[in-house]
Amino acid sequence: MCAIAGLICLTRQCPEEDHLRIVSRMCELQSHRGPDDRGVVSLGHVCLGSNRLSIIDLSKAGHMPMSDAEKNLCIVYNGETYNFQKVREELIRCGHEFRSRTDTEVVLHAFKQWGEHCFERFAGMFAFAIYDRRNDTLTLARDRFGKKPLYYVLSKERLLFGSEIKAILAVAPELCEVDPEGLLNFFYFGYIPDPLTAFTRIRKLPPGHLLELAAGQVRVAKYWELPQYGVHEPSCEEECLEEMEKRLAEAVRIRLISDVPLGALLSGGVDSSIVVALMARASSRQVKTFSIGFSKSDFNEAQHARVVAQHFGTEHHELFVEPQIEETVQQLTHSLEEPFGDSSMVPTYHVCQLARQHVTVALAGDGGDELFAGYERYKKYLRRRWLRVFPPGTDRLYREQIHRRIPTEWRGGRFLYNLSLSFHERYLDEISVLPAALRERSIFSKDFLYWADKQPSPYNLFRGYLTNSPASDPLSRVQYLDTKTYLAGDILTKVDRMSMVSSLELRAPFLDHLFAEWAVQLSPRWKMRFGELKYILKKLAERLGVPKQVIYRRKQGFSMPLVHWLRQEPSPALLEILLEPKTIQRGYLNPEGLRRRIREHRQGMRDRSWEIWHLLIFELWHRNFLESATRTPSTISPWCKPAAERNDMQTAALVSSPA
Repeated sequence: MCAIAGLICLTRQCPEEDHLRIVSRMCELQSHRGPDDRGVVSLGHVCLGSNRLSIIDLSKAGHMPMSDAEKNLCIVYNGETYNFQKVREELIRCGHEFRSRTDTEVVLHAFKQWGEHCFERFAGMFAFAIYDRRNDTLTLARDRFGKKPLYYVLSKERLLFGSEIKAILAVAPELCEVDPEGLLNFFYFGYIPDPLTAFTRIRKLPPGHLLELAAGQVRVAKYWELPQYGVHEPSCEEECLEEMEKRLAEAVRIRLISDVPLGALLSGGVDSSIVVALMARASSRQVKTFSIGFSKSDFNEAQHARVVAQHFGTEHHELFVEPQIEETVQQLTHSLEEPFGDSSMVPTYHVCQLARQHVTVALAGDGGDELFAGYERYKKYLRRRWLRVFPPGTDRLYREQIHRRIPTEWRGGRFLYNLSLSFHERYLDEISVLPAALRERSIFSKDFLYWADKQPSPYNLFRGYLTNSPASDPLSRVQYLDTKTYLAGDILTKVDRMSMVSSLELRAPFLDHLFAEWAVQLSPRWKMRFGELKYILKKLAERLGVPKQVIYRRKQGFSMPLVHWLRQEPSPALLEILLEPKTIQRGYLNPEGLRRRIREHRQGMRDRSWEIWHLLIFELWHRNFLESATRTPSTISPWCKPAAERNDMQTAALVSSPA
């Protein structure tokens, strides 16, 4: 696992020493991602840099940037290619010779042999850059699901790229222009989906895409897509389980290849328990497992993780997290480059810190919910399909004239609004965080609401995924949507950021692309049956010996007891941040409505924890990351800029947009 950075000067007039200084600075800021080694090389008008966390071949032979023998190709690489040994053997048969045992060298030679078609052969997670001297072409690529991040910005003079936004902003502070479209997406979803970022000109390379820069022209292309959902119907349950077990066991096996200590994050849920069961079967050593607990019983899964650990004889480590929430959140928002509202980043951070004390690599169960329909919202979505409470023609009247007049403290208002929507729109409303607050026009300022009303809906991207999904049934459509948005933008972003802060590599066997392609093709009746979520996955857990009291308990999810922590226990100063003049002066919030929201939550009238948490994270991002990046107080909101200036910002964004 590593971090990468680099630039290509399009004018060819920049001094090489400037290139080296810029990319060295970028690598310095990403050193937590790769503390074992660092390298920077200048190739004329191109400069590449890397930080390395050594996992395979701990010798200096894995030093990056790495070139081929002829010095035609040069690569910087972040990730792991788990099937590199198989690809290496194929390349040897084609006449290639190797100087190391690293997967980096295999990727380099595979690109030399097959060009961009080499991506089709890789099983793993990666973000890399390869420069080809022969045709002066730079190629960036990101793995199929977006496990590893890759950011870039293109101007008239140069292209910059890196594993983290902060590396780009440190050498190009003029790019620290906040993108109001990105922020509006955060208010809707709690994260900023690809390809947007919080900054106008910086973009994420979407998962499963490559970027090629040649002759001053940029081409962004998709190299992989999920197959058609729900087209495979096994003849019986036993056949399905046998094939599923074989494929997932292989995905786990190849992720056990490591020259450093390895373990597993064990939440006590079905997905991570299956991973631990398969690890225990495949490993000749006792598996090390790690879990987090809370004092609040309705959020604590530690006892379930303990049952699984004892059953499979693991060396188990657990940590109970007490509500020192202010200190942790202040710390994490210094490293969050974009506002990010998933509160489970806190326990994820703590369990990664715990694991890193014992191992360098850990396996986890991410991806199981998206592939096998594990979210409760799927059941709710399908149940509401047949609910019709509004007479024809009155649903729009309710939304536009009646809903906003309902007092915010009344229960059931959001439910009624949801039922007034069309079928697919109900799901989009269900997965949203703050649109209800935008509709009620209570906690946001009038100026911000006026601006937001005139913007294209953040739902448009999501509607496109639903409309163009490779699926014909409603369950598969929303699974595809979540895989393209929530999995990449929230789950994998959280996992990457929190593990890399700890210099820990996390691997996700469920997101092995061969296993995932097989899983999505399964008929939906194997994923949800008679209201039972993850039906076939739970049957596999039984088959592997996971205790039934773990398999069939109520799903809790890896989340924090926010409802409690934001009611009684946090320092009053944490919530008072939202009402400070500095916060209000940004122009987003209405102080009267915000006070009412906080009072409703603290007095137990309504659970407003998610709204409060997201607004708090948004403000702390402003203070702890944005202001430190710009070295100036951030008090003027981007949507308050004059129209002409906003248009200039949008025009600049088009230069670097993958669209």
